[in-house]
Amino acid sequence: MTISMYQASIPPLKRTLNNLIGILKKGEAHAEAKKIDPTVLINSRLYPDMFALARQVQIASDVSRRGVSRLAGVDAPTMEDAETTFAELIDRLEKAISYLETFTPDQIDGSEEKEVTVPIGGGETMVMKGWPFLSMFVLPNVYFHVTTAYDILRNNGVEVGKRDFLGQPK
Repeated sequence: MTISMYQASIPPLKRTLNNLIGILKKGEAHAEAKKIDPTVLINSRLYPDMFALARQVQIASDVSRRGVSRLAGVDAPTMEDAETTFAELIDRLEKAISYLETFTPDQIDGSEEKEVTVPIGGGETMVMKGWPFLSMFVLPNVYFHVTTAYDILRNNGVEVGKRDFLGQPK
């Protein structure tokens, strides 16, 4: 079986972001049930030098949108990083998923060898071919930030498990 760049990017990214929405909803319900100010969870981090939950969600959204956009050769719409509630974080993810759904296989397939330039800070860039960019940069980054968001909520007592991260088989 041959897998296309579209199949390797859009479906797993959409699924992962949808699973993160479910995790965030459990976090919101936990805060409400335990009478915890939701901002405590949204601003929580695993360690002082790590990003807080809100930033983990923002980065997962950004890497997904920008990664696919770079493969398709289009600019991703910008999103302000101003979310302070679970509802706003969920809305951001829903917008990212809706954006991913605008892409067609014709836009993504064939980008395996396409050179992709990624800003890495300090005015520097990194250039990668499409397949390594997707498989070794985009997907691992999204999984890292979604896992860290999951871990932050789990560390704060939210009852989430592996099935929440993986989602339901389809």
